[in-house]
Amino acid sequence: MNKLLLSLALGGLSAASFSHAAPVTITYWQYDYASKVTAINELIKKFEAANPDITVKQENFPYDAYSQKVASSVPAGQGPDVVNLYYGWLPQYVDAGYLQPLPTKEFPTVLTDSNYAPMVKTAKMNGKYYALPTAVRTLAIFYNKDLFKAAGIKAPPKTWEELIADAGKIVQGTPPRYTTLGFGIQPDGQDYHVLREVLVRQFGGQPYSKDGKTVTYNSDAGTKAMTFYTDLMTKYKLGVPNFFPGNNSYRDAFIAGKVGMIIDGSFAINTIKSGAKFDWGVAPLPVLTANSKEKDNFGSYWVNGITKNAKGDKLAASIKFLKFLTSADTQRYWLQNVGEIPASRKLAADPALRKDPVFGPFVSSLPYASSTIFVDEAGQRKAWVDAINTVLLQGNAPANAVKAAAANEQKILDDYYKK
Repeated sequence: MNKLLLSLALGGLSAASFSHAAPVTITYWQYDYASKVTAINELIKKFEAANPDITVKQENFPYDAYSQKVASSVPAGQGPDVVNLYYGWLPQYVDAGYLQPLPTKEFPTVLTDSNYAPMVKTAKMNGKYYALPTAVRTLAIFYNKDLFKAAGIKAPPKTWEELIADAGKIVQGTPPRYTTLGFGIQPDGQDYHVLREVLVRQFGGQPYSKDGKTVTYNSDAGTKAMTFYTDLMTKYKLGVPNFFPGNNSYRDAFIAGKVGMIIDGSFAINTIKSGAKFDWGVAPLPVLTANSKEKDNFGSYWVNGITKNAKGDKLAASIKFLKFLTSADTQRYWLQNVGEIPASRKLAADPALRKDPVFGPFVSSLPYASSTIFVDEAGQRKAWVDAINTVLLQGNAPANAVKAAAANEQKILDDYYKK
């Protein structure tokens, strides 16, 4: 991996120098995720060195409060000029008028369509892009090689049946007093994406209509997906949610060496790399059977957009900074220092990247990764998490839970599209 990162970094980071009529300061916001905050701080230094008349001030906020902080600040004429947002939040921010459409002179729509990973088209609204990513993410299994070796497991699982068997050899303790989990479970983490966009499809269904306006997982496939997922806890007893405190419970527990496997995004690579004190590896998401041709994944990304508050010199400076954040050099740097896959189709297609033991499983899944067309990501996530919890905590039948999730999510979609 070191050779790969060295080769990707050979070009170095650069930004075209721009002249400015007068010094200007712009503000950049993102949520508080250590590797991303550090990376942006370093990138700002390079950008400011190339653009001495522009100062970029970065501000960070806890994830739980971040979206609301943005939503309350921008309408009041406060807050950031350039903002980092989860792609699933874009419809609400665009509808509220918080973001400016990106100027087509600097960000041509046709080139954006062709140069970026296909999933990025979900950031296009009414024929316009309002924000663009530096990187994209998919999901994979992170596994603890030391725990695997101690349990006599020679290779990561390729099927879900193998995952259950392997996790069963690793788990220690009995619910609720586990000491080591076989599989790190967190419904409101990446798990609900696995349920919707991976398991529903692998069981033969589709989660949504092609236009994203209709829920279609209230089906036999949806019930099988919900049953399988909740069985990991209720039947096979491989783990429990919130094993460690905090939003990143499953990841923190894995880093502490207390979990055999987790499913997480490529954005977690550097966090795990810097925290784990054991030998670990990455493997593709499992399939239903060894001969299955149905491979699925969930693709997502965070975007950078320009708020309505950026005007005049601030707008010009914000455009320059956004071009810098989406440049090829910055995408290479982001891969090396955060772990997320370059959003550029060309950069992500690097054969060396596909062969890398850590990045490879994420990159190779890009062709079959689906990005949900969200209209209210938080509300849609809640519909699923609430449904899962009714099975785990109240003994609700999976079919009834899926039916409730579908009804709640469909209402969210209907309310949005009927405006």
